[in-house]
Amino acid sequence: MKFIRTFFIFSLMEMVELYNKFKGCINVSTDTRKLKNGSMYFALKGDNFNGNNFVEDAFNKGAKYCVVDEPSAVVNKNCILVNDALKTLQELAKFHRAKIKYPIIGLTGSNGKTTTKELIYSVLSASFKVKATSGNLNNHIGVPLTLLEFQDDLDFGIVEMGANHQKEIEFLSSISQPDYGLITNFGKAHLEGFGGVEGVIKGKSELYDYIRANQKTAIINTDDEKQINQIGNYKNIITFGSKNDNNCQIEFLNADPFVTVMFNTLKIQSQLIGAYNFGNIAVAIAIGNHFNVPKEAIKKGIEDYQPKNNRSEIIEKNSTKIILDAYNANPSSMLGALKNLKQLSAKNKMLFLGDMFELGEEAHAEHQSIVDFAETNFEKNVYLIGENFYNCGTKSSTKKFKTFDDIKSILGSIMLDNSTILIKGSRGMALERILEHI
Repeated sequence: MKFIRTFFIFSLMEMVELYNKFKGCINVSTDTRKLKNGSMYFALKGDNFNGNNFVEDAFNKGAKYCVVDEPSAVVNKNCILVNDALKTLQELAKFHRAKIKYPIIGLTGSNGKTTTKELIYSVLSASFKVKATSGNLNNHIGVPLTLLEFQDDLDFGIVEMGANHQKEIEFLSSISQPDYGLITNFGKAHLEGFGGVEGVIKGKSELYDYIRANQKTAIINTDDEKQINQIGNYKNIITFGSKNDNNCQIEFLNADPFVTVMFNTLKIQSQLIGAYNFGNIAVAIAIGNHFNVPKEAIKKGIEDYQPKNNRSEIIEKNSTKIILDAYNANPSSMLGALKNLKQLSAKNKMLFLGDMFELGEEAHAEHQSIVDFAETNFEKNVYLIGENFYNCGTKSSTKKFKTFDDIKSILGSIMLDNSTILIKGSRGMALERILEHI
């Protein structure tokens, strides 16, 4: 392929040529450490890396073609020189998406995206061949990589889309082109990038904008007034929730500790904690029901899903029960986790709460609000970790530490027997490290 010089736009002939080369590869890779023999390698750039520097390594590990955007990286005839490797990856994914004939389910939201994606996958897999976003590859690189993994023999594809600023979901929707779209919720996440809660709502609702503009189907939780307001009078919708006039009615029963629901006389007990997971479970049930997955298979799909990767995991050590929810945190998910802990029947409860990031000017107020709720509802055993929490006003009984190293030395001396412990904080806090010291 020749060097593309104009606005990163491929001619149809050039894109077809690139696409045919892609179809002759086993997959696409952007990381030579994980590259498989027969892959197409894209030399992406970041603040601290330049994929063009690893082209020879890629070929040595079996890359069939390398897409590069620096002339110096062209080391043989199987290098494809373009103006921008990232934009080329995105355009290739968009071209591939246009050839996919089966439905794509796209989802976004402030909290619960990955859990919801995994639940939907678990339910649909009972009756169909399905592929979904791997892990949390949900950004401007992850979404194209996800789409390029979708083969011709699938029945459904599930694409998770994340964002921390406006127009990002609009862009990811233009690439993934979902046939069905859902938003898990609107919460206080990435306030700095979105410019406040209203910015979050506007940014996430770009998925609904795509759905409306292209006459696709929205999946709406009617228990969430914000979703109802954002979809407006659009008619092509599937509704679910606790109300009996929904397309799919699911009743919340309890969450002590695991969320249990009622669906069509079937009692379904998940392995997920917290009433905040009800909507995530309900939408997976609704999607399975819409596509005629047998009721017992839906039940099994929900009940078999086991949370992992520090997302609401329950870990039992002797007489101690640990709720490890340290993958990420924002004010909405933190408050939800605290409310869940409050309603549990356990007697001795302990909190290890880490800083929440990307809150901008709202950081102090949001952290103080969490402290106030924790101190009002839990008399003792409140441990706060991180500079934001450290700068909050607290009661004398609350223990706060500026860094993880500050609390690490005393963790071994804390009495944990017969306790239920919540560990919750943003990814950067890595609070799962607490498990190594207790």
